[in-house]
Amino acid sequence: MATMRFVYGPVPSRRLGLSLGVSPIPPKVCNYSCVYCQLGRTDRLTATRAMFFPVADIVREFAAALPEAGRLDAVTIVGEGEPTLYSGLGELIGQIGARADTPLAVITNGALLSDPQVRAELAGADIVLPSMDAWDEESFRRINRPHGRLRWADVHAGLLAFSHEYPGQLWLEIMLMRGVNDDDASLRRYARLLREVRYDRLYLNTPVRPPAEPEVQAVDHQTMARAAEALGATSIDLLASDGFRSEIADDYDAVLSIIRRHPMNAFELQAFLGVRGVGDSAALLERLSGDPAIERVHYRGIDTFRLRPRPGGAGHDRPGRGQGL
Repeated sequence: MATMRFVYGPVPSRRLGLSLGVSPIPPKVCNYSCVYCQLGRTDRLTATRAMFFPVADIVREFAAALPEAGRLDAVTIVGEGEPTLYSGLGELIGQIGARADTPLAVITNGALLSDPQVRAELAGADIVLPSMDAWDEESFRRINRPHGRLRWADVHAGLLAFSHEYPGQLWLEIMLMRGVNDDDASLRRYARLLREVRYDRLYLNTPVRPPAEPEVQAVDHQTMARAAEALGATSIDLLASDGFRSEIADDYDAVLSIIRRHPMNAFELQAFLGVRGVGDSAALLERLSGDPAIERVHYRGIDTFRLRPRPGGAGHDRPGRGQGL
């Protein structure tokens, strides 16, 4: 199979199992620049939806990839930024859902749920997984660093409205960071917000791959367990996942097809290459380290490979406030 533009994987997900990913937006197009983002800082901060690619092109590639993907637990529209910025999302969900025989999930930061059109488009998905990291405007600016047009009150109201309208499974996620939002006061704030939201599952996560900002640190297992008990949540670090897979024949191209969208640490890479029967994995890792499109980041004692930020900094359709970019 040739390298694909929009479809990748299957990749392991601790929530969704083996998932075939679909990315309908260019890399790092987002309305947030979260301090913990595993993709690094946002290259293009925007709050404007656009038809970045024709729906037909994405669906055509998905239809070609699906028969070769093997066993799947889900198909996930996730993007390399924020997928609800894709204005063809509703049509894409409909067409992919008609072709897939597994649940169709959309992973979103939830920033545009205040838009009734976005909520209507997402209603066609089987599972929607929005983030809920902030509890007020100050924490919103500090953690998510949103586009300047976005306000926490609108984002929260949109999540509430969607949770009461949506007919599918709503799985919330909160990203916990040491010294940022893992204290008892923060957990009480989350608990108050959660009383108003209708959801089926709540997951707690913590950065396991290099975050956008080096000072961001993961919480320990004890803190995660305490927070999970306080909020009635499931800690993602306790969930298991299968390894990465790719049907691309060339080993290096297979690795690149995943890293361009989903960072991989050295252990994940070694396991992936081992399954493929690659004898000289050291040579491939050395080649990867010299690839100008890939950056190697050392975090928590582990080397992780991810797409290098584009030179020239971030482009904005309107300047945000307090972005720290």
